[in-house]
Formats: sequence, structure tokens, C-alpha cells
Amino acid sequence: MDIDFNNGKWLNEPTSWHADATGLTLTTGEKTDFWRETYYGFTRDSGHFLAFPTADSFTAQIRVQGEFRTLYDQAGLMVRLDEKRWVKTGVEFTDGEAFLSTVVTDGKSDWSVSQPFKELEDFHIRVTVAAGALRIQASSDGSRWPLLRLAPLPIADRYEVGPTACTPERSGLTVQFSEFSIGAAITTDLHDLS
Repeated sequence: MDIDFNNGKWLNEPTSWHADATGLTLTTGEKTDFWRETYYGFTRDSGHFLAFPTADSFTAQIRVQGEFRTLYDQAGLMVRLDEKRWVKTGVEFTDGEAFLSTVVTDGKSDWSVSQPFKELEDFHIRVTVAAGALRIQASSDGSRWPLLRLAPLPIADRYEVGPTACTPERSGLTVQFSEFSIGAAITTDLHDLS
């Protein structure tokens, strides 16, 4: 089911954003981020997140478009239980390149990056939550969905999911989100790329 972006609830609403029938466009604020403790020693919960409630299992996917150029520029999907338990996944700019990135946080954050494809100014990201597992897939074309990450996620009666964007080192990144849907958790085999 396609989602109307105007029905979401902001955590850290950006100063500049617009939603209509075709999508959501936002511009990030100064030094926004989500992170908890690991390596850097700080906790940040200032990133932009437009939250939509879900059931105890679901699949959500979204198309992300932007020009990611500065260290740690990032955008994608977030799944959140509370400020200590959440996942963000999508693009993140690091070491001079855009990577697909996932941060899984349960008290403390971990971070992984990969490049199953290199064109990351226009891509799709999908998350599936079911039975204590989080499955993350990415697609360059919306048709072929290789696995990006499989991680444990605390079991809950409900979650929040939606678009997220952060710029820890600056402000002013404009991101377009479209083709956002939330539905029943997909049950395809882990290595099924459809």
C-alpha cells in the first residue's frame, strides 16, 4: 500500500520540507545525526525521521534520490522502537564515495557499509521485519533486490518506519523520497532477488 507522506509524525522535523501525492522532499538541518556511543563516545538523536506506525511484522520500501557529497551525508529508511533501539539504512557518503550503509542500534550502534552497486543518487531500499529478524535489501532499479544485511531486531507489537536523512558535518542536503509503501512482511527465500 502506497503511503501518503503527509500522514507521518516527525521526529526532529526539518525546517524545510514539502510532501504531496508524488513524494517527500526535505532539506537537512545543521549537524543532524542518529548514533549511540560506539567508537565516537557520543549519542545523537537529532536526525530527521518521518515515522509511520506498523504491525509486529511488515515490509517497507522507498525510493531515495539526492546528491550525496559530504562526509556522512545519509538518507534512507529507519525502523525505530525508541531512542535506544533502532536501525537506519540507505546511502551514506564516506571515504570519498557513496556506500549502502546500515546502523543497527540496541543500546549501542554498529555500522556496516557495502557497494553492491555504485550508482547511489537514485536507488531503492527495502526492510522486512518478522519474528525478531530484520532483512534489508537494496535495488538500483526497483526490480532486483540483493541482500544488504540480515540482523536481529527486538520483537515488539509495533514499530515505526519511514524516511530518514542526516548531515552530521553540515546542513543543506536536499533529498527526494517517493514510491513509499508498507505492507505484509515478504516471505520469499533469503536468496530470492525479486
